[in-house]
Amino acid sequence: MWTDKVRRWLAVLLGESESLLSRRDPPCLICGTPGGKQALPVCRLCWAKIPWIADVRCSVCGRPEECQDCLRRERTYYTKNRSVVRYNDHMKEWLALYKYRGKESMREVIGPMLQHAYRLHRMAETAPAVEVLSYVPLSQQRFGERGFNQAEQLARELGQRTNVPVLPLLLRTQHTGKQSFKSRSDRLRDLRGVFAAEAQGTAWIREACRRGPVRVYLIDDVYTTGSTLNECARTIREAVNVKAPVEVCGISWAR
Repeated sequence: MWTDKVRRWLAVLLGESESLLSRRDPPCLICGTPGGKQALPVCRLCWAKIPWIADVRCSVCGRPEECQDCLRRERTYYTKNRSVVRYNDHMKEWLALYKYRGKESMREVIGPMLQHAYRLHRMAETAPAVEVLSYVPLSQQRFGERGFNQAEQLARELGQRTNVPVLPLLLRTQHTGKQSFKSRSDRLRDLRGVFAAEAQGTAWIREACRRGPVRVYLIDDVYTTGSTLNECARTIREAVNVKAPVEVCGISWAR
């Protein structure tokens, strides 16, 4: 009798322990600290480090302060860009985990954050348009080194959360060195002619433009001078036909 009671008590205790363990929040994808459930799979301390961009000062690039790059640009092919966070030391470390250390689970952190930039776009839009997500392509060499295109992964994460379709629109025809180490003039020179239009994707956009305006959101991880976005937008618009009712907008994670 006594043995049966102990067994039942142990069974209840074990069941409660398993229940408590199952309710534990998963570890933070940044630092591994358990608990602190947020809107993202990060702990409270990591959440507090996110430098969200809420006050947009440059209406073109979305910078939270005045932007000389936009004033100097001779021609801008994209409509505007919006970014999620300031690119500070913490955000550099997050991106390094993702791009250079192969921690692809970071897409579950950075991808959902892009909804902030998407909402900033939508808050400013007045005219309805067919929306499409696309992404900046990698060269074959860079894809071989990394094993994935982070911009494509982020576009697909955002697409799942917004129900906006993801469509490849660009090919990278040449490999270039890391743009982050180059001057603005070097970026402009190196990127000219680097991208080509993806035939099926641009054909879909061209057909959609016959029925009304189309808005393409081009996804990238970091916006620095806007040279990459501008060249991508030029390639898309010229392939579709610059007179067609298509606009290209940038969504970048960091600025």
